[in-house]
Amino acid sequence: MCFYPQVLWPSYRMRIFILISMVMVLLSLSGLSRINAAVLDETIRVAIVKSASEILVGGEGLLVTKENGDALIIAFPVTVALAKDGMLVEGKLYRRLTFSASTAVYVNNKPYRGLAELTVSEKGILVINQLPLEEYLVGLINCEISSAWPIEAVKAQAIIARTYALNRKMARITSPYHLESSVIDQVYEGSLIEDSRARRAVSETEGEVLTFGGGIIQAFYHSSCGGRTEASENVWGTPLPYLKGVECLYCLTAPSATIWEFKSSLKDLEDKLRTAGYKISGLYDIKPGAVNSRGRLKQVTLMASKGGVAISGEQFRKAIGYAVIKSTRFTVKNTKNEISFSGSGNGHGVGLCQWGAKQRALDGFGFGEILSYYYPGTELKKLSDIR
Repeated sequence: MCFYPQVLWPSYRMRIFILISMVMVLLSLSGLSRINAAVLDETIRVAIVKSASEILVGGEGLLVTKENGDALIIAFPVTVALAKDGMLVEGKLYRRLTFSASTAVYVNNKPYRGLAELTVSEKGILVINQLPLEEYLVGLINCEISSAWPIEAVKAQAIIARTYALNRKMARITSPYHLESSVIDQVYEGSLIEDSRARRAVSETEGEVLTFGGGIIQAFYHSSCGGRTEASENVWGTPLPYLKGVECLYCLTAPSATIWEFKSSLKDLEDKLRTAGYKISGLYDIKPGAVNSRGRLKQVTLMASKGGVAISGEQFRKAIGYAVIKSTRFTVKNTKNEISFSGSGNGHGVGLCQWGAKQRALDGFGFGEILSYYYPGTELKKLSDIR
């Protein structure tokens, strides 16, 4: 008797399973998003975990492949643990693992569409979510704003998020991933908070991007500008013709999202500054310096018993924390070893002001008018027309 067919049958069965799973993934994505095939070809790679010692992976009907492309049979949920020369799964060592499903792959109990690729970086396990760009945008909307906002503001958000993602993809084309899933790039939590309005905004602006001189722009944006958006050169040193800053009183209609205060002891501030690398001792005051043409602090001086140090407003924000010093538009008051900061705006202030866009949409402006206001001189184009 020839045993060759019996030996190969498990391999045939696995290949059939892989093909069926791939077809299900494509059909699911196509049916859910109603996005045409040309747009589906555009994928994005997002770092969703960067340096973990272990990752929990789960989901229904998962397809798993290792570094050489061979499929694995694994019981889910499964813990992937960092090891000396790779990752351990059920007692076996791997260098790269890819997980996919027709619905979602759960990474640390969060659902993600597309693929989850696990590799080992210098600092631990790196998890990259690779998925169609338009699906990424649907998952992103409610992380950046609320899809319950006026639909024209939501559409504007979809377009700038698409534009930003594609610009970063071109800049990082040789990198393992194109975007991070935090405020470093764009906040993204997978498909957990997708909804119909987010999908509508993405679908009705399908493939639209902002361009200048025929190229995709750097579509920076922020939460609230506090009255004036910032020029790019004042933050990053690089002037861009469509990011010179504009007047924006619209976000001031939402004071709870724009006006902020923060109080801290001098000791706590000194500790944070020293942790950030500033060698100061005996901090006794913080003096705001001159402001730029957009009303933001160019620098602050850290007054200390063993010498003062002048740093930029953005460096100060980074050292103390972007979540507490929400913008460089602030005043300082020193009372009995306690420093009080009073400010307006939230974020770097460059590009679109999200709360301003919301108010402009409430005032009846369409997404095109909103975008042309915050990015003067730009044009809306279909991605298919510039590729």
